[in-house]
Amino acid sequence: MKITRPYLWLLLMLLLLAVAAIWSLLAGEVEISLSNLWSIWNTPDSLEHNVLMQLRLPRLLLAFSVGASLSLAGGILQGIYRNPLVEPFTLGISGGASLAVAATIVLGGIAWWNGLFLPVAGFGGALLTVVCVYLLGTSGRILSINKMLLTGVMVSFVCASLLMFLLSISSAEDMYSIVFWTMGSLDEPNHRLVTLMVIGSFSLYAASHWFANDLNALRLGESGASHLGVNVTQTIRTLFIITSILTGLCVSVAGIIGFVGLVVPHAVRQFCGTDYRWLLSFTFWSGGLFLIVCDVLARTLISPNELPVGVITGIVGGITFIFLLRNKM
Repeated sequence: MKITRPYLWLLLMLLLLAVAAIWSLLAGEVEISLSNLWSIWNTPDSLEHNVLMQLRLPRLLLAFSVGASLSLAGGILQGIYRNPLVEPFTLGISGGASLAVAATIVLGGIAWWNGLFLPVAGFGGALLTVVCVYLLGTSGRILSINKMLLTGVMVSFVCASLLMFLLSISSAEDMYSIVFWTMGSLDEPNHRLVTLMVIGSFSLYAASHWFANDLNALRLGESGASHLGVNVTQTIRTLFIITSILTGLCVSVAGIIGFVGLVVPHAVRQFCGTDYRWLLSFTFWSGGLFLIVCDVLARTLISPNELPVGVITGIVGGITFIFLLRNKM
C-alpha cells in the first residue's frame, strides 16, 4: 500500500532516525545513560565524553553517511536499469576495490601514508573498475545499459578470481587483514575520512535531486524518455558518475557492506511508490537509519566482542528481502 502523504512519513522517518542516533550514542561497553548524556557532552575532561566524541559520534556519522550513500546509489541504479535487483556492487565496484586493497596489503602498503593508502587504493580500484565497465559497455558513442550491467557482472567475477589468487599466496596475517576488510567495518579512526564521507554523501544527495524528473521519465524506457525531451545518454552518464563516486567513497572508508543498496531502495519503493521526487529522499534517509541500527546490533549482540557490520546487513537484509518478495507475490 503506497502512502498518500509522503511528507508525513518522511517526518516520521526522521524521528526514528533521531531515536536510532541516540541509541547508537548510548550503546556500548562504556555505559552512558540518557539522563546523563547532556552533562557528559559538557564535561570535556571525562572518559565518557572522550568515548562519546572520539569514538561513538564519528562512528554514528560514518554509519549514517555510508548507509545513506549505498542506499541512494542503489535506488538510482535501479531506476536507470529499471531492475529492482541491481545494486551498486553489481557493477563490479566492490570487486575492483577489494582487489586493489588486497594487492596493497600483500605488497605491505597498510602503513603507507600513515595508513591512508588503503582507503585511497580502495577508492582508486573502485573508480578504475567503473571506468572499465563504462568503456566496455559503450559501443562508439552509444551507451548500452544492459551491456554495462553484464560487463559489470563479468568484471566482478574476474576480480573475485584474482582476489582468491592473492589470498592463496598471501601470509596468514595478510589473509586475515583482507578478509576482515571485505566483511566491512565502521571502526574508522581517521576523522578526516569520516568528514569527507559525510560531505560527499550530502553533496551528491543534493546533486541527485536535479535528475529526479529525468529518472521518472526513464521509467518509460530510453525511447520514451527521449520523446519527453530528456538527454538520455548525458543523464545516464552523469548519474553513473554520481553513483560510482558514492560507492567508491563507501568502499574505500568502510569496506564491503552488502545488501544496503539492494534491500533499502526495494523496501522503500513498496510504500513510497516510484516518484523519484520523493523516492530519493526516502531512500537516502532510510539507508542511514538502516545501517545505524545494524551497526548498534553488531556492537552489542556479542558484547564486549564486535561483529563485522556486513554480517548483520547480510542477515537482516536477506531476510527482509525474502519477506518483501513473498508478500509481493
